[in-house]
Amino acid sequence: MVKREECILYSGGANGAEYEFGIRAESYGIEEVNFTFEGHGIARTRGVRVLSREELQKGDVSLAYVSKLMHRTYSDALFIRKVLQTLWYQVNAAQEIYVIGKILPDGTVRGGTGWGAEFAKLCNKPIFVFDQEKDRWFTWKDDEWVEAADQENLRIGHPRFTGTGTRFLEENGRKAIRRLFESTFA
Repeated sequence: MVKREECILYSGGANGAEYEFGIRAESYGIEEVNFTFEGHGIARTRGVRVLSREELQKGDVSLAYVSKLMHRTYSDALFIRKVLQTLWYQVNAAQEIYVIGKILPDGTVRGGTGWGAEFAKLCNKPIFVFDQEKDRWFTWKDDEWVEAADQENLRIGHPRFTGTGTRFLEENGRKAIRRLFESTFA
């Protein structure tokens, strides 16, 4: 069982799921680190960590590689590249990853957050995705998504964890984040 005073939430501070993860962390007195870059508007102001150009380069990845892995096209826009680089920091810093979004039929997660999920898989880190459409938590096991064992009492298992996901947070996603923190820290 993790102790809240030892925990750190790594996130990006964006509207939606990341904002909600941050609100919950703050309410439980958990340290929060929100990776961002100059000029990126974020919703959370607590624990903001603005990455320098040199730091962002450490998380750089070929957009052609990410596009092939994710079965979608990412433009070579500087903004998208920086978002993917900050996701690298979120996943790299954490021991366990929690994502709110949608698992697509090809096994990837919708949106830019999907890169964070794929990177977690590549790093062999425990990852949990709450699929808002299916209203269920899933975990990556034996190269496929399977339903997490205890849907109502899923607990954060490591003190350094990432909370990320869609900007379009629905009420069931908000409730899933709330229950995750309650099960772990109440």
